[in-house]
Formats: sequence, structure tokens, C-alpha cells
Amino acid sequence: MEPRKEKKDVANDILATAPAADYQKRLSRFYQRKRVLVTGACGTVGRELVRQLLKKRQVEELVGLDNNESELFFLEQKYQEFANASFFLADVRDRDKLCRKTKGIDIVFHAAAFKHVIMCEKSPFEAVQTNILGVQNIIYAATENRIERVIFTSSDKAVNPTNVMGTSKLMGERLITAANNNFRGEGSIFSSTRFGNIIGSRGSVFQVFRKQIQRGGPVTLTEEGMTRFIMSLEQAVDLVIDSGYLSCGGEVFITKMDVIRIKDLAAVMIEQLAPVYGHSPDDIQVRVIGAKPGEKMYEELMNQEETRRAWELDRYFVVLPAFKNIYRDVKYGYEKVLRRSVERPYNSENEVPLSRSQLRRFLKDNSLLTWAS
Repeated sequence: MEPRKEKKDVANDILATAPAADYQKRLSRFYQRKRVLVTGACGTVGRELVRQLLKKRQVEELVGLDNNESELFFLEQKYQEFANASFFLADVRDRDKLCRKTKGIDIVFHAAAFKHVIMCEKSPFEAVQTNILGVQNIIYAATENRIERVIFTSSDKAVNPTNVMGTSKLMGERLITAANNNFRGEGSIFSSTRFGNIIGSRGSVFQVFRKQIQRGGPVTLTEEGMTRFIMSLEQAVDLVIDSGYLSCGGEVFITKMDVIRIKDLAAVMIEQLAPVYGHSPDDIQVRVIGAKPGEKMYEELMNQEETRRAWELDRYFVVLPAFKNIYRDVKYGYEKVLRRSVERPYNSENEVPLSRSQLRRFLKDNSLLTWAS
């Protein structure tokens, strides 16, 4: 398929055209009056959510939950000057604990999950207990406590899943949408936000390549033709917070992302990081080892079926629910709507990848090439 072309001119029926600065002010005012809970607060996404909500959005109160005792201790120490922040040991498998901790909360960002494909393949029921039953526990707690909004952080692997992890994330999305559609009267808004790789996050291919280069190689590629969506951690979480403000109920926000070839990432990292670790780039070998079980050649953020009910915004696609709420009429409307139809799936095979020079700039702009620890 041909790569997606440049965006068309903005449609005449855009819902709002307020300057970006005005939008950011409204976003900040919205969160400054909110009591927010973050699950998986010690994870890559959870930690950045905590940072932005406290320092950038200045929420009224922040509660962080995680089952990692040591990391939670260090996170609490890091933000001990914030009197409005508190952190607690908790597991999303414990429904009663979630019900207690969500009392008085306005917004929940559910970021706790098992995310490693191979680990979930080896222990599928563990993935079910955390990634599926954990979501249902969040829904139960939110319903019991009349929480204003719940935002579930999903994954590109939920689209046409080929592995346990992706299947569990898809079920999480469907549970969230069903919770919104089955809710009686006025009450909680449940929505999902879906994005791809956060480059530099724990367990990402960037981390794997960096360690391999540090050792002097070889750098292992699964397949040379593999493509992936990428974005920085700060960008990803900024858009998750954005979704919490924009959500109407039951929809899935799909973040627009840059695309790279994995072989280009390996080449640029070898070129830039090998000298940092005392190696010559020419001495670092690249070895193709073949795709892992359940691994895709390209990433999908929206499939063909979803295009029939998707809108395109400036920074997102929004997939509206296939089934509408049977108890209330949800009016869907967003700022900066480009079009109310999408012609084809959004996947990394359909998009123009960054050139190596653009990729190099992306890594430098996000301080990823200076991190040599």
C-alpha cells in the first residue's frame, strides 16, 4: 500500500479553533481542581504521569498505587515535598483495596499492566488476572465510587492481536467501552488511549540495542523489514493526560506517532553510541535472528473495521464505540477535528518512516543518545 499522504486542509466544520496556548490553559485549569489516582505508578508511563500531574498540571491531589515496594518507596521519597501526593502498596487484582483507595477520587489513569509479550506467552493466566480482571476491578471501584473519569492506557498490540499480551489489552479496551455503554444515568466516563512504542522505556528495543552496543555487539535484529511506531515518554504521557480531558465516553484515542525501520534504529544507535562505549561502529556486527513468537512485522494502531467509526483530530484518531450507550445519549465532540471519516487502517506499514537523519535528530532531541549509563 502507498504511504499515507500529507493531511488535507482542515474541514470547515471544525468544532473549535482556539490557539494552542488557550487550550493548554484550559487543560491545566481542568486538572488543578481534580483528585487523580494513577495505578502502576512505578512503571514507565505511571512515573511520568505522576511527574506531569504534580509538576505540570498541579492537580489538587495525587494518589499513586503500585505493587513494587522498593520502587514505590523511592517514588515517595522523590515527591516528598508535595503534600498533596501519597503513595500506597496495592495490586489491581485486589478489588476491595481499589474500592477503598478510589473513594473521593475524580479521575483514574489505569497504567498498571503486564506488557512483555514473551512473559505473557509463558504465563497467560497471570496476564489475564492483571490485564483483564484488573481492569474489571478498576471498573467496579469506579462505579461504586462514582468516579468522574477512567482512562485506560492500552497498546498497539490490542489491534488484531497475535499474542496473549495483545489479546489481554484488547479485552481491557472492550471492558472499558462496555462499562461506559452500560452505565445507567449520569456518572462515570470510561475511555481508552492507545499508543505504540515509547522509545527508551524499560524493556524496549532501544534498551536492548544500547546494552548490546555497550558490550561490543552483536546487535540482534529479528527481521530487517520490521517497522515500528515510536514516540518519547513525555509526548506519550502528555497525550494520555490530554485524552482524560477530551474523553466523552467509550471511545479509544489513538495517538499519531512517527514510524521507523528497526534496522535504521540499530544503524543510528551503533553510529552514535559505539564511540561512547569505546568501540568502533565498524566493529559492531548486526545479526538477523528471526521474529519471536507472536511478533508482528509492522505495528497496527487502527484496523480496517475501526476505520468505519473513526474521526481524525490533529494529534489523534478517535474510534467511537460500535455500540452506543443504551441508557444515555452521549454527544461526541472534540477540538480540532480534521475529518469525521478515515479511509484506511493506521499502521506502520502505511506510513512514511523517518529517514536516518530525522531519526538521529529525534534521538538527540529526546536526550537518548547522551544516556550512556
